[in-house]
Amino acid sequence: MISRWTVVVDRDDLTKTEVLHDELTAELEDCEVLLRVSHVGLTANNVTYGVIGDLIGYWRFFPTTAEGRGVIPLWGFADVVESTLDALPAGTRVYGYLPMSSHLVVRAKLTSAGFVDTADHRADLPAVYNSYLVTTNDPAYDEQLEDLQVLYRPLFMTSFLLADQVADNDFYGARTVVISSASSKTAFGTAQCLRDKGVRLVGLTSPRNVEFTSGLGLYDTVLPYDAAVDVEPSVYLDFSGSSDVRATLHDRLGADLVKDISIGLTHQAASQDPRSQFFFAPEQLRKRTADWGSDGLAERFGTAWRSFTAQAAGWVGIARHSGPNELVDVWQSVLQGKANPDTADVITF
Repeated sequence: MISRWTVVVDRDDLTKTEVLHDELTAELEDCEVLLRVSHVGLTANNVTYGVIGDLIGYWRFFPTTAEGRGVIPLWGFADVVESTLDALPAGTRVYGYLPMSSHLVVRAKLTSAGFVDTADHRADLPAVYNSYLVTTNDPAYDEQLEDLQVLYRPLFMTSFLLADQVADNDFYGARTVVISSASSKTAFGTAQCLRDKGVRLVGLTSPRNVEFTSGLGLYDTVLPYDAAVDVEPSVYLDFSGSSDVRATLHDRLGADLVKDISIGLTHQAASQDPRSQFFFAPEQLRKRTADWGSDGLAERFGTAWRSFTAQAAGWVGIARHSGPNELVDVWQSVLQGKANPDTADVITF
């Protein structure tokens, strides 16, 4: 019998949380594996999972019987503690999509890189979230860089795919890219991917984050939100979800705002503005897998990832936390926008 804790949040009010405790008593069925979550990263990206949980299906990955509540997905490492598969013995370390919970049971279908969770409730959800990498099979894995991986790798995949889509469309005829929430990890990962692509990068951020964002050296210009953006043909990459920022840009740029793409929702409001196109990374992932093949995609991403991690270690400091109560504290801090851009949160379970 194994004791498990799970943090659940109110699906209509993400500030309301509760730590639930139960016992895992059932024996594993064929192909099932019990994972013990080791450590995870928590960023504004996880807030997006909650804000659009019903729209994309994020609440369905880790269902709970607690009525009206859900479990926020996180990215991180876990270790096999019990297994019905010889290829995944106890002690195997994996990286992937994990719940705010100490344990997770998966139904594993083996792949060359690890396994896919084929549990019934995940069958029609985006495949990218159902795949788990065994660290010994992952050429990008470095034990010394686990903290960077839990914090940046899922975000950087979004950055990589977004930058690829924009560049593949020749920047929609623009040569300036305006990026909101420019201090956020997914935003500056996108900026890093767009460096030296022949476009001007303008970062918008809160006044308190201008110095940090400028110090990254990724943007040609960094402006506070209330500053005027130059009127020129531009693409807007919206990582904030702020309707006020969007309205201001549309009013100022008019027809020169040639494309408006929504990615993140750090302002915790799902945009319904018809002027904005929602970017869903798994769609671009499927396209590029078809274009390049899995190996070609992995090679291109690996090259970009290594370039990114060579710089990322110097951009932020790691704040370490432990256990469900500190996990809740970090969640509340990120929700309220109190997290500092030069600090990243890693939680050990």
